[in-house]
Amino acid sequence: MLKTDTGRGRVSKHSEILSLGAILVILVLLFSLALPGKFLRPSNLQSMAFQLPELGVLAFAMMITMLTGGINLSIISSANLSGIIMAMILTGDLASGPGGAGLGWTIFLAVLAGLSISLLVGLVNGMIIAYIGVSPILATLGTMTLLEGISLVITRGYVISGLPRELLVIGNGTFLGVPVPMFILVAVAVGVAIILNKTRLGLSTYMIGSNIKATGFSGINTNKVTILVYMISGLLAGIASLIMIARFNSAKAGYGSSYLLVTVLVSVLGGINPNGGFGKVSGVFLGLILLQVISSGLNLLGISQFLTLALWGALLLGVEALRLTRRRVR
Repeated sequence: MLKTDTGRGRVSKHSEILSLGAILVILVLLFSLALPGKFLRPSNLQSMAFQLPELGVLAFAMMITMLTGGINLSIISSANLSGIIMAMILTGDLASGPGGAGLGWTIFLAVLAGLSISLLVGLVNGMIIAYIGVSPILATLGTMTLLEGISLVITRGYVISGLPRELLVIGNGTFLGVPVPMFILVAVAVGVAIILNKTRLGLSTYMIGSNIKATGFSGINTNKVTILVYMISGLLAGIASLIMIARFNSAKAGYGSSYLLVTVLVSVLGGINPNGGFGKVSGVFLGLILLQVISSGLNLLGISQFLTLALWGALLLGVEALRLTRRRVR
């Protein structure tokens, strides 16, 4: 019987999540003491909650591919193309009926088209990796470059703006004081957790990341699983694009370019093994909150955003070095 995890491995992952939670609590306390009346004020917490979701959904899009031992470098370009398609439909003739007639259907059509594009990109990535045998990093690098070029050709580098107010609620609205995008992020996190922990696809995903050859010998169609994983990743990128265009009230080819490496950072920080096979949604969620706390705290302290990026890079190297050291000690 093929096993994807051991008791010791499960204890290790739980301890890493607890350690991450402890670091988060310590940082919140430190920033609260350094910034009394500022860091924990409702307006700052709400601002953090508005900034988390788009990066968080993209992080889950990256995470699920990393669990197979792969990576998806095309999530940002896929999100941007998806957002551009949605914005073009929303600002085109379909949305310009008298008195906003048919606007609801136009929004539905735009979202459906955008998500379909991102699903198609995921399908293409998965097929290239599974059937042609191109390595995930090269396959998704190629599609990333292709999608960026298509987006620039469509928009000519310009911004598409002026989206319907009804759509902007998705990115800027609140419900009971909680940003609407935060509800979307939580729903995505729960959905990914259910897929990974309660379905055959999730088990197969972990097994492929642990040992793809052994997984194939066990009777699992590894090509099908790989394709489905990259399609889910693409779909999540499409959901992130919906949040982005609704928050910015516009779409552009270059939006979110700095998010790509941060999604890798969040995933690794949250306990995802870069070689695949191990990691939890809860760890990624904690890693996401941790980075947001650091970013917000340093911003309130007046520290340069560029220094914050440098600290994030140092944090990634430090966490991975510590993780490897702990494994060698065991």
